Amino acid sequence: MNAAASDRPQSHKWMVLSNTTLGMLAAAINGSILLISLPAVFRGIGLKALDPGNINYLLWAIIGYMIATAVLVVAFGRLGDQFGRARMYNLGFAIFTAASIALSLLPGQGDFAAMYLISVRIIQGIGGALIMANSTALLTDAFPENERGFALGINVVAAIGGQFIGLLIGGLLADTDWRLVFWINVPFGLVGTVWAYLKLHDAPNRSTHTIDWLGNISFGLGLVLILTAITYGLQPYGDQVMAWTSPKVLTLFAIGFISLIAFIFIEQRVAKPMLDLKLFRIPGFAYGNIANLASGIARGGLQFMLIVWLQGIWLPLHGYSFEETPLWSAIFMLPLTIGFLIAGPVSGYFSDRVGGVPFAVGGMVVGAASFVALMALPADFSYTAFAALLFLNGLGSGLFVAPNSTQIMNSVPARERGQASGMRATTTNAGQVLSIGLFFSLMIVGLAASLPQSMETGLLAQHVPQAIAHQIANMPPVASLFAAFLGYNPMGELIPADVLHALPQQSIDTLTGHAFFPELMSGPFKHGLVFAFTFSALLYLVAAFASWRGGRTVDAAIPELVAAVAAVRR
Repeated sequence: MNAAASDRPQSHKWMVLSNTTLGMLAAAINGSILLISLPAVFRGIGLKALDPGNINYLLWAIIGYMIATAVLVVAFGRLGDQFGRARMYNLGFAIFTAASIALSLLPGQGDFAAMYLISVRIIQGIGGALIMANSTALLTDAFPENERGFALGINVVAAIGGQFIGLLIGGLLADTDWRLVFWINVPFGLVGTVWAYLKLHDAPNRSTHTIDWLGNISFGLGLVLILTAITYGLQPYGDQVMAWTSPKVLTLFAIGFISLIAFIFIEQRVAKPMLDLKLFRIPGFAYGNIANLASGIARGGLQFMLIVWLQGIWLPLHGYSFEETPLWSAIFMLPLTIGFLIAGPVSGYFSDRVGGVPFAVGGMVVGAASFVALMALPADFSYTAFAALLFLNGLGSGLFVAPNSTQIMNSVPARERGQASGMRATTTNAGQVLSIGLFFSLMIVGLAASLPQSMETGLLAQHVPQAIAHQIANMPPVASLFAAFLGYNPMGELIPADVLHALPQQSIDTLTGHAFFPELMSGPFKHGLVFAFTFSALLYLVAAFASWRGGRTVDAAIPELVAAVAAVRR
């Protein structure tokens, strides 16, 4: 806020922390809650999620919210600098809540309901972007420098921890009533909105009411086109398993990159740019965002790989029905969330006193080691070892997030905190979308190399006619991957019902049982897992290096700051 933190009552900073944490938690939960509950939602609106014509709806229902938040947070952070951070944050809470109510009342069936869902989710993402873009800046304004690590630690843990909590909530609510997945946001949104409008106020800097329209349009267009290209690139194209070389995807990428290049030239020439590129000359800001992007891609990939591993292989092999696996995968991933929730505030508290570099670097190194150890597990692992490694990974990520956010926010002038907060949120959210494109692609390539032959052999052994077995085995692997990802019984979905029911009962039981598909998947999946987690470990090491390079200048001032504060208190 524009008033100095010392001019506010002591209780004000805690009010800001509690409200912004509620906002970040709600926005983050909403980003992941559909990953688990989409099958129930699609059943509720009368669509089969795995029908080829519905894959586009499926992808946009998952990614539309993420794209909206990734594209808009920088612009909304800048608007917070200009028009008032509390004003923009409050508006975001109101939009988020209104969209949640609209989703809860989702009308109709079929294509109309799917388009309504996607459109309102994007509007909800606009509200989420306003919340994410300004909450970190509000906290940085409210807390003195020697307490920011702890405050930002709690806030960022709510943001990233909410992504994993959303999986659990989605699984629990979807089993009861799919509309509850949307209603859950409404009471929190109403309370948060009213509370924010009553308590959060600031005066905008009226001398800077100039909106950089060209910068906003070129940046938004560039990111939208690139992230849309990633979405379409995952879908089959002709006889290819993915569409990365299709004219449509290549055109979207080309125009997107041209638009971002234009954005860079525009920002260097306008008087009041949407994003002041001079901020990237500050080591703490530049390296902090590189570290955040690298860790965000790796963390998003981990979430995706764990869901497929648990739902498609491990849980069915241990007697869980495919329909049960979405909920239980969220439950079995709880050690990851627990480690994250423990380490985040602790690292924030101690980084205020001794500096954040040891925690940020150490957390990423620990996380990289956990990725290497996870690669060594068999596809049908011992859960004790798996849980211990998930906890270790969550611990490492939790150690990193608070010092990283503090480094970014402390490195910029106070008047630029809104756009700094927006840039930090952009790297977090863009990392999630990029990770979906990257890790889906790695898995699809791995499955396409060996799954078709294994599947055809297995189907023929169960008396499926050769023409049908060949057709099913050569379907795009994305269908099998989505089936595992969404908790469907893949063979029950991929084999035509009339063909399946004409088979001997023993073959039906085998094909739709707990072991057939997981055993087919385990070999190709483990091969892809090694590539994916090797890349994730390398990204964590990149984040560790960037944290070390960028954090040294920020940490250098910590001991003197703590001593000065202590002297004032005495």
